[in-house]
Amino acid sequence: MPNPDYAIDQMISAKSIAARVETLAKEITSYFNDTDKLIVVGLLRGSFVFIADLAREIDLPIEIDFLEASSYGNSMESSREVKILKDLAGEISGKDVLVVEDIVDTGHTLKHVLQLLESRNPKRIEACALLDKPSRREVQIKSRWSGFEIPDEFIVGYGIDFAQMNRNLSYIGKVRFK
Repeated sequence: MPNPDYAIDQMISAKSIAARVETLAKEITSYFNDTDKLIVVGLLRGSFVFIADLAREIDLPIEIDFLEASSYGNSMESSREVKILKDLAGEISGKDVLVVEDIVDTGHTLKHVLQLLESRNPKRIEACALLDKPSRREVQIKSRWSGFEIPDEFIVGYGIDFAQMNRNLSYIGKVRFK
């Protein structure tokens, strides 16, 4: 059922996302090729679809864990105050870790999470983001791997929400308010 307050225009197709996920997984597999196990840490909630697709394509022994961080709530703008709502269940000390994020916008969430996890002494820690919005960056942070660089648009789909809605879209769409 369409929302009367906004429309969604497709920006990145499901087919383009699938192709890019496959490429990212090959690059990640190559980078961590000497690991005995890669801990894939998904940042909930927006990255859950990306994590599932990416994990199936990574050709390494992996363990998946989740961390939930929030700086948005139900708002369209970051509060810049990062709250950890759910911490990891497992230990990462001495392990190879890949943090998977849906979108790097201001950079505050990813920077906070990487600093938190680095304090737990992983062997290596890198980040992979599906989307990157460099025009919005407020802190110096960049993920090693990025799926797509996008302009400063409010987007939904492929796990990314607006007030907990539209996560189930198979594509990335731009929200256009009516």
